[in-house]
Amino acid sequence: MAGAVTGEHERYARYLLEFANVSDDDEPELVRAVLTDPDRVMAESAVVRHLDLRAAALLAGHGFPAWAARMGALVLDHRFPAQRLREWVLLRAITHDEGWLASELTSASDWLQRRACAVPAALTVLAEHGRTRRVRTAARRAREGV
Repeated sequence: MAGAVTGEHERYARYLLEFANVSDDDEPELVRAVLTDPDRVMAESAVVRHLDLRAAALLAGHGFPAWAARMGALVLDHRFPAQRLREWVLLRAITHDEGWLASELTSASDWLQRRACAVPAALTVLAEHGRTRRVRTAARRAREGV
């Protein structure tokens, strides 16, 4: 990572810029480096933002499982990024009908449930058992439109 940056807001912005320009080969080292930042909450937030962008871009492709496995090993000891990555893996399983359990989805975060409202395979489960009224309503509306 180039140059010392002070202040968590400046470091966060720098990390996001570095993630936006990182090569696939250098991505693991950058994730490792960011996760060593003394401000753990900020560092994990930057990594989660990166995971969200990369996972969304890779979700439909064949490279997602290998990427998720690489990232999973890096974030294993970091609760928030590890949880978010697990939820991306679950979303991939739901989207590609790769074997998933309704209980996995109903116990998932509101973030994942809202995102899964765009996946037809998840709509019945979420319309009946979504964690929030917002999720249940969104799933019902999406199901009626499908």
